[in-house]
Amino acid sequence: MKQDFLDRMKEMLNDEYALYLETLQQPPYRGLRINTLKIGIDEFQKLDLYALKPTPFAKDSFYLDAAVSGVGNHPSHLSGMIYLQEPSAASAVSVLDPQENDWVLDLCAAPGGKSTQIAARLNNTGFLLSNEIENSRANILLSNMERCGVSEMMVSNASPAALCEQVKGWFDKVLVDAPCSGEGMFKKNAKALEDWSIEHVKACQSRQLHILDSAYQALKQEGVLVYSTCTYAPEENELVIQKFLAAHKDMELVDCNVKFGRAGLSGYGINEAYVRRIFPMDQGEGHFIAKMVKHGEQELSPIKEIKALKLNEAVQDFMNKQGCAPLHFYEQQGKVYGRAAPFIKLDKIRILRQGIECGEIIKNRFEPHHAFYLASVNQPYFKQSYELKPDEIKTYLHGDVINAELKGYTAILYQGVGIGFAKGDGRILKNKFPKGLRVNSF
Repeated sequence: MKQDFLDRMKEMLNDEYALYLETLQQPPYRGLRINTLKIGIDEFQKLDLYALKPTPFAKDSFYLDAAVSGVGNHPSHLSGMIYLQEPSAASAVSVLDPQENDWVLDLCAAPGGKSTQIAARLNNTGFLLSNEIENSRANILLSNMERCGVSEMMVSNASPAALCEQVKGWFDKVLVDAPCSGEGMFKKNAKALEDWSIEHVKACQSRQLHILDSAYQALKQEGVLVYSTCTYAPEENELVIQKFLAAHKDMELVDCNVKFGRAGLSGYGINEAYVRRIFPMDQGEGHFIAKMVKHGEQELSPIKEIKALKLNEAVQDFMNKQGCAPLHFYEQQGKVYGRAAPFIKLDKIRILRQGIECGEIIKNRFEPHHAFYLASVNQPYFKQSYELKPDEIKTYLHGDVINAELKGYTAILYQGVGIGFAKGDGRILKNKFPKGLRVNSF
């Protein structure tokens, strides 16, 4: 650890500084979140796959023992039943408290932990716009949204300023999980530790304020804005909130109204009792959360809907045979997408995905996509499915055929949850599990 950083922590923590130093010698907290889009909390726990202990940060968040390995290759993860997430990272969405039918913007969303958590709370209702400015991270975000079966969503790859200029006043709730100096991640992120300096902290503050200014535009009147970081620096936390509120007089800081963590630092011109700080002594690696409400009026950007596609015969035949939730469909360059609500058009914004990628029309036939079978909204509608036997799980995940007397496209289930698909010829199921996801062991 850099001495400048430790000196700041000593001043910040006073009598608890020695406790903080002790936490640096311990392994980082590990956790997972049960994805209730795919499986209920009690139902998952009955599978007895892992020894889980509840965290204080969210009802679907659990501690995972540091000795457990291979979770990323386990079928519970590949099917989207769980999301691996540092425990305190689940805190911000608990404060945001999205409700069914809300329109929610996650402005700095990669890798997707908070977006998938929001999606589970929305339960395939409302609308979730998940944005990431960095191209490579946006693709990771999309893959996690797909794996977790999210359908009522859009994933965009844009600057916050460009995006929010087009969605003024759309959202009931906006989350800014801001890029930061990452002081709470030092134990598992060597680059964050290497990059740390006072100058970097100040540069992060400037960027954070610009992102909040953009988020402000997207928020409707009486909408909720939650700001979070995984750092301890007051310049990126309390001071950012003070500066933002000073620039936006119609924004009110309100109580996070949660029991976890502790109050913020005093002396920064805000009500420190309303914000929450989480240190390693508070059962998580580190987080800061502030909740604000917008009372001023907001200009509203028009919402442009895309006309739904009338399905061609090949697609309609597939949907009738396989079974699918009642969706609006949209076609782009031969690929077919579906979501329950009408599709939305955004100009000059790179959209990686809107709704579910159902499949592709190839020479008048329809080839389904892996994401179609992961989508939680479709699970109750599949007319033909196959539950993997215990000795077939590794076979399927390895990409090998399954012996089963079924014909046509078939949803493949693990513990009742879609994990992929196959195509039967009456003797075997030919494996369609994506080659890039195949594993040899877990």
